[in-house]
Amino acid sequence: MKTSTPRPAASLLRVGFLLTPRFTLTAFAGFVDALRLAADEGDRSRPLHARWAILDATNGPVISSCGATIVPGAPLETPQEYDYLVVVGGLLHGGQRVPARLTAFLRAAAAAGVKLVGLCTGSFVLARAGLLDGHVACVSWFHREEFMAEFPDCRIVSNQMFVVDRDRLTCAGGTSVVHLAAHIIERTIGRASATKALRIMIEEQPLPSRTLQPEQVFSVRATDRVVHNAMLLLEQQLRSSATVAELCGPLGIGRRQLERKFQQDVGLSPAEYRQRLRLDRARWLLQNTDLEITAVALECGFQGSAQFSRVVRKAMGLSPREVRQAARKNR
Repeated sequence: MKTSTPRPAASLLRVGFLLTPRFTLTAFAGFVDALRLAADEGDRSRPLHARWAILDATNGPVISSCGATIVPGAPLETPQEYDYLVVVGGLLHGGQRVPARLTAFLRAAAAAGVKLVGLCTGSFVLARAGLLDGHVACVSWFHREEFMAEFPDCRIVSNQMFVVDRDRLTCAGGTSVVHLAAHIIERTIGRASATKALRIMIEEQPLPSRTLQPEQVFSVRATDRVVHNAMLLLEQQLRSSATVAELCGPLGIGRRQLERKFQQDVGLSPAEYRQRLRLDRARWLLQNTDLEITAVALECGFQGSAQFSRVVRKAMGLSPREVRQAARKNR
């Protein structure tokens, strides 16, 4: 005899997902899978302790940044049906095209007291809707400068995995989304469910929000905690013209002592490390985006295209334009 899985009349946790065009698939998949694993015993996937829906904010399928397509299954209405609405952001290059109806829905949800979550660049969507005013938000170090330029009055942090400020929850993206999901699960379903979900996903125990965001993949590995934190600051402020001495204030250390620690730990001075970061990011932007050469130079902290060209040619043996052309030929 065929039986159907009973669905509970009321779940402990109700989550609605809002996917923006070119959304980050990893952010969405990591968060929703943590819910799935926490909602039932083992890996049976029944929505016993939580339920979730993908809301139709774009009138049809939504294409992710990697090309995978998701078809929403719930109407964009009655936001108070959900405890949390999760905005999954996507690519910023070329502009985020967020439907006006999605923005209106988020504002109605905020007015109804629904908690709003911004994953990855979902924080940009919330900020543009005026829903981060008076709140502290978490933004990835990679998008920090863009966020500050567009929203100079917003308070942000870029050196931790996620931030919970009353009814606004934001995270840097990547694997930080599963720890933000675990935070929500722990407070609504229980710590055991949050821990179980992370263990099945082969993640650590739930990490606190103040856990540092990891540095870029091309960063030199540091064993000294002060050096590690200095690296994060240099990466977060790559476009800044601040001197190394000016960056020492938040670290509570003098310039000479920091330089000595850097040399002992990684064999570079802070200035040499920052230059390496700038060149590595410049190489990536030249090879993977269509940004103008001057825009790449400014994004990476160089004073202009002339200085940028000299430094790149000296380090790579090619002009910035030649670096881009060589990458295209190899695709």
